[in-house]
Amino acid sequence: MRFFQSFDTLLSPANGWAMSAGATMAPVFYYLYGSERRDILIVLLVMIALDWMTGVFAAKKDLTYSSEYGLSRIPRTLFLFALPAVANLLDRVVGTPGFLFFGVTFGLIYHTWTSLTANAFRAGWPLPKAVVKLVSSEIQAKAERSTRKEKQ
Repeated sequence: MRFFQSFDTLLSPANGWAMSAGATMAPVFYYLYGSERRDILIVLLVMIALDWMTGVFAAKKDLTYSSEYGLSRIPRTLFLFALPAVANLLDRVVGTPGFLFFGVTFGLIYHTWTSLTANAFRAGWPLPKAVVKLVSSEIQAKAERSTRKEKQ
């Protein structure tokens, strides 16, 4: 009897909406990004989340954090997720088996990695010296942006 009682919480309106949204979005997701590409997209999602997190800590440390700046990053993030979809659609049009998709996606992952690593350095988190040297130009660019922001 207890097994059937658990259906009461499963069959709630909120769960119904969530299931409907998932059933609607799954085909759209596969159309935009292709099948069997979840893993690389999850890597990109995690990297972007880490970039946001390290960016917040770095901005709070150097006192340049503002919610306005954070909100302005939302369209940028949506753009980062749209680029692999466009590349996948172009692969389909041109007939290449993922060449553009994987090139764009790995490029975005590398760019996001340099950004989050520079943010982590600015936040004062320990990083190997070799990694700091690899992203030194990004660290310098972020430091200059935060200095300009402080003056405004």
